[in-house]
Amino acid sequence: MFQEDNIIALATASGIGAIAVIRISGPNAIEMVSSKFQAIGKKSLEAQKSHTVHLGHIVENDTVIDQVLVSLFKGPNSYTGENVAEISCHGSPYIQQKLIQLFLKNGCRMATPGEFTLRAFLNGKMDLSQAEAVADLIASDSEASHQIAIQQMRGGFSNEIQHLREELLNFASLIELELDFSQEDVEFADRSQFNELLTRIVNVLERLIDSFALGNVIKNGIPVAIVGEPNVGKSTLLNALLNEERAIVSAIAGTTRDTVEDQIAIGGITFRFIDTAGIRDTQDHVEKIGIERAYEKIEQAALVFYLIDAMSDRQQEIKNLQEKYPDKKILVIANKTDGATESQLNFLKANHTNLSLISAKFGDGIDDLKDTLLQLTNTGELGKNDTIISNSRHYDALLKALEAIQKVKEALAEGLASDLMAIDIREALFHLGEITGSVTTDDLLGNIFSNFCIGK
Repeated sequence: MFQEDNIIALATASGIGAIAVIRISGPNAIEMVSSKFQAIGKKSLEAQKSHTVHLGHIVENDTVIDQVLVSLFKGPNSYTGENVAEISCHGSPYIQQKLIQLFLKNGCRMATPGEFTLRAFLNGKMDLSQAEAVADLIASDSEASHQIAIQQMRGGFSNEIQHLREELLNFASLIELELDFSQEDVEFADRSQFNELLTRIVNVLERLIDSFALGNVIKNGIPVAIVGEPNVGKSTLLNALLNEERAIVSAIAGTTRDTVEDQIAIGGITFRFIDTAGIRDTQDHVEKIGIERAYEKIEQAALVFYLIDAMSDRQQEIKNLQEKYPDKKILVIANKTDGATESQLNFLKANHTNLSLISAKFGDGIDDLKDTLLQLTNTGELGKNDTIISNSRHYDALLKALEAIQKVKEALAEGLASDLMAIDIREALFHLGEITGSVTTDDLLGNIFSNFCIGK
């Protein structure tokens, strides 16, 4: 880690804009900017207080490059924990590159992806799970994914893990102490209290692990497969949900031969709708491939819309699909209600409990369908402000920590020796420490921060 370097990067998106922000961090960041900055009031940047903004010009060899605002953040009270200067300039790509090249020639180097946040982690400004939440927050594209990221960045998840780890560490110390007095056959750790702690840790870990199913789909978008026989209106439904002509609609059966996907946010949740080829027996080779892909999308989907014609009954087909995918949430949607008789609609209502009635062509029932969709995704944990896991690295570490804790519980129940329990306790502590960064390796940090954008 080259923390003595002064690093620079464009902190705003590249391209033309009203303004751009160039960030410099390092021990000499403020001094370097000061040497190229002429303040309107002729003041020296180095003599100014932290968290102040100053108007002036960046000058190279008596040539003004741009009029800018320079924001000062003196370490350790900055994002990175180091001296930081942020230059707000006009958003011309030429000006951006001219300023960056000026400071590269005068002691800076280009920041690597995520290096500002990496320095924040190394300087104790945030733990590792909070640092990862920064990337998730930048990538959030819905209210729900934003809510998960902001809660994690504020330390809700890491505080919970850190508290459990500290409690476990206290008991681990007593267990390790017993090893030093193994010949005296003494117990420093109260076994009943230890068992209560282990039970509590198991409950917390299982709750967090279970939340990953929701967190992962919220982060990546909840996939919804629209399936059914040809000509029941699957493509029309996709267009109605998206409110645009995304898929080709035709009266000719088998028009859709591949999957068509797009996404929208409903109630703050991102949904990925997948229009599939109509499911039927066919001799057409290309259509068969499309039908195979339809079944693949059903496997991958969190929710399945099974579309039927409201003027027909498909009880057996629906039953077959439910038997083939017993663990899938399947919503039966009767389309083309505008052409159905009242008796046909009453028959459908009487024979299907999980049913939505719509006319995709005219938009009838689409809003109600969206409300039903939100109810079926079971996002109640968001409203309760519970901790939700959306990071696969955290999920993997929690699984391994849970496995180790369960081994400790089993050893405790069987009255096994302290040295055997100590091995699994250390294993649990290691995996919990991986989450917050109490335990790290260069490879782990390199893998995490390489996925960040440059400038953050």
